[in-house]
Amino acid sequence: MLAVILVLLLIFWLLGYGTIAILPFPLFSFMNRIITLWDLLIFILIVWLIGILPSPFREIASILFILWILSIFGVIAVIGMSSLLVVAIIIGLLVYMLSI
Repeated sequence: MLAVILVLLLIFWLLGYGTIAILPFPLFSFMNRIITLWDLLIFILIVWLIGILPSPFREIASILFILWILSIFGVIAVIGMSSLLVVAIIIGLLVYMLSI
């Protein structure tokens, strides 16, 4: 299960640098930010991953996730927070999978 989430997260992260014609379809607007299908899929995947992680990684990922959401909506200004979050979750997941 963790390997599937890791592969999906890596695929989503790598495909985020390119454009996919169907996924940038705008779904709704929230706080003057347009939420696309791509944003929704990444949000669901990260929430799913945080729910599966063991205790120390879950707390770290939850804090980074909250900071990421706050930086997306402009409450705090952290440059590159989304990349930092994805890289931290991928590294934490790899460390956990290799320690089993």
